[in-house]
Amino acid sequence: MKKLLLAFQFLTIIPMQNMGDVSEEEMGKTTAVFPLVGFAEGVVLAFLAALFIKVFPAELTNALLVLILVIMNGGLHLDGLSDTFDAVASRADRGKKLEIMKDSTVGPMGVIAIVMALLLKYVLLNTVSFQSTTVSYLMTVLAMPVLSRWSMVNAAFYSGPARKDGLGRLFIEHTRARQLIAATAAVIVLIALVCTMVSQFSLLMFYVMFAVPVLYAFSFVAVWFFSKMFGGMTGDSFGAVNELAVLIFLLSAVINNARLA
Repeated sequence: MKKLLLAFQFLTIIPMQNMGDVSEEEMGKTTAVFPLVGFAEGVVLAFLAALFIKVFPAELTNALLVLILVIMNGGLHLDGLSDTFDAVASRADRGKKLEIMKDSTVGPMGVIAIVMALLLKYVLLNTVSFQSTTVSYLMTVLAMPVLSRWSMVNAAFYSGPARKDGLGRLFIEHTRARQLIAATAAVIVLIALVCTMVSQFSLLMFYVMFAVPVLYAFSFVAVWFFSKMFGGMTGDSFGAVNELAVLIFLLSAVINNARLA
């Protein structure tokens, strides 16, 4: 339970009780429950989407969902995306790139990354809502943060730290096979349970046979790319992985819906 509370405290703005002294190992091993945090976020988003869609047009509903998701995590991952792309755009060496990532100033590429991430998220959610049934749309909204959080766990397991300090290092050093297996099992069980409850077995097949493998492969590519750029992963690049995973998952859903049309 402590791991789950710590994960909520780190990944969301939801206030939690004082955890007291927390060791680096305890914090690092919270990756095992990242998908559970994503599931809680997904339930909130799906519930609100179900309410909004009865009152508002789909476009406004999806805009509100994008805004609420940003608010729930305090813009943490968008900040990481921005810092990461500012550093990627620099032609400096690795050391300078890492300095750029730590700089609180947002550069032009960082602004572009944030704007495009929000815009694409909105457009893709709109496309999914127009393509699919209400139940299928709500399932996509629910699964979105679950799978993006899981992608962060994959990245932590397969990467090395770019710095000797920071939260990124803690997650990398303490995410072992046990944490990855636990996170993966949570994803499969939660998605299978919800799909079964709403009789969406075709969606279950899509998640297990397509979305999960695609995001697993994306994690490898992200780790390779960021390792090439920075010599490893940082907390900011984990935020970038989360944001990019959301977009890739939604794009996968759009492709799957188009295939079934």
